[in-house]
Amino acid sequence: MAIELPVDLTPELVPLSWLLGRWEGYGMLGEGAADDQRFFQRVTFEQVGLPVVEYRAETWLADDEGQILRPIAVETGFWQLERELTDSDGGPGLTPGDVVPALRNAEDVEKLRTERDGKDGFALNVTIAHPGGITEQYSGHIAGPQVFLETSGVQRSKHAHPYDRATRIYGLVNEMLFWRWDIAGEAGEELAPHGSAQLKRVVSGGRRRAADTGGADTGAASAGETDAGNDGPAGSDGATGSDNAAE
Repeated sequence: MAIELPVDLTPELVPLSWLLGRWEGYGMLGEGAADDQRFFQRVTFEQVGLPVVEYRAETWLADDEGQILRPIAVETGFWQLERELTDSDGGPGLTPGDVVPALRNAEDVEKLRTERDGKDGFALNVTIAHPGGITEQYSGHIAGPQVFLETSGVQRSKHAHPYDRATRIYGLVNEMLFWRWDIAGEAGEELAPHGSAQLKRVVSGGRRRAADTGGADTGAASAGETDAGNDGPAGSDGATGSDNAAE
């Protein structure tokens, strides 16, 4: 399938470009057996003007007819190519980076190309945070429309649920985004199926608007316009959200 690249896409994000946009659809908890709980999910991959992709996933339990029952999870984070940081990269905190990007063109990006398990692609660095005091740090690999991630570290707050390690896989098949997530809760446990889903892209592009500096009132209006398209199924009609995803 041909992938249409945004004309203003940072060269460093080209390997991730097929993920950009908003995806919606249904999945199953656990192994996906007939009696496992069904869920509806909305996932967004968005450009933010930096050489990273911002990730957000919201998930609601659903009944067998696809009607939304209640929210169960939200997670947010950042996906980027794994490379050595330079003065062009901002941080820590609000420290601005140099105006000249670290990777200026396709030739610079190609220097990062590597092979894993016989597949030619790029190493990934992914951070995902959850409510409840859990942050996952993933090392991974993207090879065309396929992604494999495995935790290189998990940080838990004092009262967080047990969470030792995880793997995630993503793939684009017939224009649908498939993913699977396996988790080991306690140290020494084997990884077990946690969930999987099949999502359809409902909004392409995935680029956030630049900051509006026209004043507080204008900025508030712009924020409202941006958020208006992100209302969850519970905020409107669950059946409407389900029907859109199933089309």
